[in-house]
Amino acid sequence: MATSLTTTFNQQMQGFTSLPRQSQVGLLVGVAATVALVASLFLWVTRPSYAVLFPGLGERESAQVMEALGRQGIPYRIDPLSGALKVPSGRVHEARLQMATEGLPRTGGFGFEIMEQDQGIGTSRLVETARYHRALEGELARSVSTLSSVESARVHLAMPRETVFVRDRVRPSASVLVNLHPGRTLTERQVAGIVHLVSSSIPDMDPERVTVVDQRGQLLTPRDEDEGMNLSTRNLDFTRRMEESYVRRIMDIVSPIVGADGVRAQVSADLDFSRIERTIENFDPELTALRSEQLAEEESRGIMGMMGIPGALTNQPPAGGVLDAEGEGVLGPDAPMPGSSSRRSTRNYEVDRTISHVREAPGTVRRLSVAVVLDFRDQLNEDGELVREPIPQEELQRIERLVREAVGFDARRGDSVNVMNAPFLPVAEPDAYPAPVIWQEPWAQELARMALVALVALLLILLVVRPMLKGLAAKGAPETEEEAEERMRLEREGLGEDQLSLTHEGAAEPQALPGKKPASYEENLQRVRDLIKEDPKLVAQVVKNWVADDGS
Repeated sequence: MATSLTTTFNQQMQGFTSLPRQSQVGLLVGVAATVALVASLFLWVTRPSYAVLFPGLGERESAQVMEALGRQGIPYRIDPLSGALKVPSGRVHEARLQMATEGLPRTGGFGFEIMEQDQGIGTSRLVETARYHRALEGELARSVSTLSSVESARVHLAMPRETVFVRDRVRPSASVLVNLHPGRTLTERQVAGIVHLVSSSIPDMDPERVTVVDQRGQLLTPRDEDEGMNLSTRNLDFTRRMEESYVRRIMDIVSPIVGADGVRAQVSADLDFSRIERTIENFDPELTALRSEQLAEEESRGIMGMMGIPGALTNQPPAGGVLDAEGEGVLGPDAPMPGSSSRRSTRNYEVDRTISHVREAPGTVRRLSVAVVLDFRDQLNEDGELVREPIPQEELQRIERLVREAVGFDARRGDSVNVMNAPFLPVAEPDAYPAPVIWQEPWAQELARMALVALVALLLILLVVRPMLKGLAAKGAPETEEEAEERMRLEREGLGEDQLSLTHEGAAEPQALPGKKPASYEENLQRVRDLIKEDPKLVAQVVKNWVADDGS
């Protein structure tokens, strides 16, 4: 086997060297073009697909990431249309992890790291203040960009100069521009979070002086004239969430009994959102306590009825005793003196007093209306057939009691619960999605590319390379005895070189070259010259045969 391959290769090389120079150059060009085409197709098939590494990178960040990718040995390319930085799809996550370890990309703008830069000598206070404001804006933008719905953000701060005059003080304000991811939105809570984040980061900034705008120019922070509408929207949202909570309670307790597809429930809640504050003062007369008590007593004793003109005789008692009160009798020395006495008492009591300040929270339930529908059950009848039958009334009543307990039924509020049994309509099955066309599948496209490359390579081998190698081998193969005898016979008959037969592989009879015998000596001589230029080996063989014939 090895000998035959070596022989064939030698014959091909001899055939190639026997060709004219122009033919050799053309053959080499054809072989090179074939190899280049096959190599291009192979590279096209095996070329890895590239994906964007980090979307929205600036030029500075892209240069830093490219430098880091070069150090890590990760191939990359730049999209000529969008300028996006791309890496092989299979190494996207690896590249992102490698860049994260180096703190790249720094897409959040400049933060306080710009304060570390060399400011130079003679930097003015205005430049220092502007640089500080820029760093503060960058840090706030980075913080806002960490939200899941925000792709990027910019913050503009309006911070007036500080002054010692109270009348000239102006409150700072801020504007936030958020660029949201496609299909994402910010809820009211998220917008309020951004507002309070910015206002809490700046001294003396009120939340009302922070404005948030999205990339479409839509104002996300509420305005003063929309305060009533925003309040109504929040109330409706709270009502909806409470109703959904009641529905989940009903479904969780009834679904295990009748099945998840056999129950439907709806709850309508009437909520009171009024804000009420009351102050109540109550007194309890049965609970008293003595706080203070004051007692006063007076007593006087003396002669009653002694009256007259003041003087010495009047002030002296009569001899022998003292007259009684009527002035008739005389009291003895041991008799009690007449007099008067009085007593006063003042008591202060503390009565029990209770002062209550009540603030009722909004959102209290005023009334609940609950509606529950249960589907018929599938049961076997006497004939063993599956039929749909209603739920017994006793079981409906038990389920209704369960529903009442689940929602906290209160008859004083006027709550109502209605549980009924009705057959559900069969749910129509959705149409199946059409099967994807096979040639749209990624694996099919990859297989088609590989098959195309294999087919083109096979055709080139069979139609170009194989015939060319066979022709070279035929030209380089030694002439057989039959071919030499046939050539000598034709030469004896006087045929021209243009009519010599060429033996083809697989042909049963040699085929003669088209042409006519030259009519003159000059034409014959010119043909011989042309033949010597085209095929000197054939001419040498003819001359060799002539010499052999003459020698014999």
